[in-house]
Amino acid sequence: MQGFFKRASVSLFALMLVLPAVAHAQTAKTVPESQMQMQLSFAPLVKQTSGAVVNVYAEKIVQRQSPFAGDPFFEQFFGQQMPNRSEKQSSLGSGVIVEANGTVVTNNHVVEGADDIKIALSDGREFPCKVVLRDDRVDLAVLKIDTKESFPTLPIGNSDAVEVGDLVLAIGNPFGVGQTVTSGIVSALARNQVVRNEFGFFIQTDASINPGNSGGALMNMKGELIGINTAIFSRGGGSNGIGFAIPANLVKVFLTSADAGVKSFERPYVGASFDAVTSEVAEALGLNKARGALVVKVSEGGPAAKAGLKAGEIVTAVDGISVEHPDALLYRLTTAGLGNSVKLTVIENGREEQLPLTLARAPETSPRDQRTIGGRTPFSGAVVENLSPRVADELRMPPESAGVVVSEVKEDSPAARLGFEPKDIIVSINGTDVKSTSELSEIADSDPGLWRVEIERDGQRIRQFFR
Repeated sequence: MQGFFKRASVSLFALMLVLPAVAHAQTAKTVPESQMQMQLSFAPLVKQTSGAVVNVYAEKIVQRQSPFAGDPFFEQFFGQQMPNRSEKQSSLGSGVIVEANGTVVTNNHVVEGADDIKIALSDGREFPCKVVLRDDRVDLAVLKIDTKESFPTLPIGNSDAVEVGDLVLAIGNPFGVGQTVTSGIVSALARNQVVRNEFGFFIQTDASINPGNSGGALMNMKGELIGINTAIFSRGGGSNGIGFAIPANLVKVFLTSADAGVKSFERPYVGASFDAVTSEVAEALGLNKARGALVVKVSEGGPAAKAGLKAGEIVTAVDGISVEHPDALLYRLTTAGLGNSVKLTVIENGREEQLPLTLARAPETSPRDQRTIGGRTPFSGAVVENLSPRVADELRMPPESAGVVVSEVKEDSPAARLGFEPKDIIVSINGTDVKSTSELSEIADSDPGLWRVEIERDGQRIRQFFR
């Protein structure tokens, strides 16, 4: 009997050792272990999903000025008005059907400025479509096929579950040769500074991506969309084994906005500015590596101030997910969604704390009051608005911008000829600070004759004199 209990104890101990190993084996990702596994094919997965990847054809009409415009010899024979030539420009990209009603996600740069857009399915059929929502900062656009037909879709996966080394497929229409499938792995995550002035958080892959692949699908081995292919890293314009995709979780948030019928995609207003953590900053603050987002400035009364965030602190995580750089912080806040709350992990003087941050829309702290300035003034033809965080966000300006901004300049107007540009902030006129559009209108109506104008452009002060 004693031997039985001894053997049972040994068996139970062995089972306790084996069970965790079995559970790990069921969840762990493995490499091919036999020749048979090496001969496996992606073909069934491609057949299952390729019907949801489409070609996007965009055309726009541009006016080309005659090369003889202004030439007195030709104007003598053809009249003062030289005819301009209309020219059709075409661009080609890819897209992914994400809803059975014909909703397609693609890149903004594929359809930007297009007068006519068509969707071509993998079976050769073509359909007209319209733009539902687009945004140049995240480089995404949502299109709607103009038909009541039901279409195959590609389910959207969780891009946060993607790991470096995962197998992926890229499907698109490179160089216009037709639908093409390439395979590779995820090479890196959270890449930024890929495209200048771009939303900086990308999945990097070595699956071949070429011109025409833009807007196509980056797919995992479950047949789920994990990214929208958007850029290649190449001096020659072809694939060099480095391509980038917009994560699917950002696509989900963008699609939700499109389905809600909003006119523009809004990101959460934080009320703070951030900078990258350099190695010098990390060393000074006692961090073991340079990562996170350094708080540079906090706007009074904004969400960050209400959360207790202070300049000099470093945000290292959002809801427990590590933040590598300021672009990653913006990505995490955007994908969390407006109206929700997140917990920021913040480090100050070596001490870590959790701060709750409510994600809200950028407010209109001052009345918008859009006006077009007329009369005999240097500003004639300029459209001006009172700046607020909401207006600044719409104009792609720093959220802390304040004052009166030029939002548009009418073509061939005095303001255009004198060099005023959109995003110019009118600081003062003849030594008087301009704080609102109504003040600007009053000064313009007074017609002082001599105009000493101070504007702010790209952070630089410019002084000009006009008569």
